[in-house]
Amino acid sequence: MPGKYFEDSTVGEVIRHHLTRTITEADNVFFCALTHNPQPLHLDAEYASKSEFGQRLVNSMLTASFAIGVSVEDTTLGTLVANLGYGEMTFPKPVFINDTLRVETEITAKRESKSRPNAGIVTFEHRVYNQHQDLVCTIIRITLVQRKPD
Repeated sequence: MPGKYFEDSTVGEVIRHHLTRTITEADNVFFCALTHNPQPLHLDAEYASKSEFGQRLVNSMLTASFAIGVSVEDTTLGTLVANLGYGEMTFPKPVFINDTLRVETEITAKRESKSRPNAGIVTFEHRVYNQHQDLVCTIIRITLVQRKPD
């Protein structure tokens, strides 16, 4: 199982995920369509050209979804019981079409579950960087993960 069991999660560990992706126009348009988000800043090149950014922005929820998705294989694949919640999410710099993103994850906290003896709570901080090494997104994710089977 590639995911980490509760016992395998070490606070302070930083995982640099290998998968990267260049976000295309099709990715952004499809994500906006899938989520029913008609924001012209994401979809209308003429409208976005008049914004302070001068071009379309990638939907920030696409960036966040990418971060979580990329992290799964190295963190919770096959060991997740449930995502319990998300904490602070920030977007310090914009993501543009054709930016290439990479993700790293830090295990920031863990504790035993009070109600489930076969699981523990692990908190991750996911960080997304573009090809210029600019931090473009951070997400706190709180998870309930399995303990190692006996």
